[in-house]
Amino acid sequence: MTKHFLALHDFSEIELNGMLTLARELKDKQKRGVPHRLLEGKSVALIFEKASTRTRISFEVGVFQLGGHGLFISSGTSQMGRGEPIKDSARVMARYCDGVMIRTFGQEIVDEFARYSDVPVINGLTDLFHPCQIMADLLTVIEHKGSCKELVYAWVGDGNNMANTWIEAAAIFGFELRLACPQGYQPDAAVMAWAQAKAPGKITLTNDPKAAVTGADVINTDVWASMGQEDEQKQREKDFTGYCLDDALLALAKADCIVLHCLPAHRGEEISDSVIEGKNSVVWDEAENRLHVQKAIMATLIK
Repeated sequence: MTKHFLALHDFSEIELNGMLTLARELKDKQKRGVPHRLLEGKSVALIFEKASTRTRISFEVGVFQLGGHGLFISSGTSQMGRGEPIKDSARVMARYCDGVMIRTFGQEIVDEFARYSDVPVINGLTDLFHPCQIMADLLTVIEHKGSCKELVYAWVGDGNNMANTWIEAAAIFGFELRLACPQGYQPDAAVMAWAQAKAPGKITLTNDPKAAVTGADVINTDVWASMGQEDEQKQREKDFTGYCLDDALLALAKADCIVLHCLPAHRGEEISDSVIEGKNSVVWDEAENRLHVQKAIMATLIK
């Protein structure tokens, strides 16, 4: 049976730890210039229905470093953008390629694509989940803290795909997660219910950013208006008043707290310039780690 990477909840802690361990090994090999062509002769279709910087570059470079060939496919220049059924595209691409990555809007799109694909499908981002990014975040935490367990995590901002995937990670790995989201911007209710049933007491939701970050080991935030929500920007700026991760808010966390942001960042909105450029920020390590975890995911799934 083909194994896909659509959401973290499809995997056990042991399986995800295996990918994180492989990511560290591949990162070490890349830094030392040691070849690791685990996808020699393989082709991976990279489908983009949303704009991208880090996802596109890290996947294309990752496939190349693994010895494979990545094909950039924009929905606007393919038959998918002209209304070809997802299941038709999936079955055809599986005949040509050894794996597929999709960055799109609805989670139902990657789910349907995977249902009809005979090769592994990787979720590069949907409006519901962003599993590759959270894997990169976890790798970054491990590098700076030694482990991703026994820590207090704080999420400050929109209950978006990042928040939903952090909730999954907290339930799977069993760490404490506090989410501070304005009223009306809470994470997905079904995701919260699943996670709280799996890890009772580990995940809390508040409207108070100060309560969330006090004593935290890791703080994460994201833009207030994600792609497709630009018309809500002005209203969200009002609704997210007090949710900027600035020096005053950071001071409530542990002194050695690390700060994450998946980028792009709107400096002065969800995060201050002084924090993202400050000593607690590991944002650039986090961005780099997209490359390494995605290589590990591809190497694990694509045979």
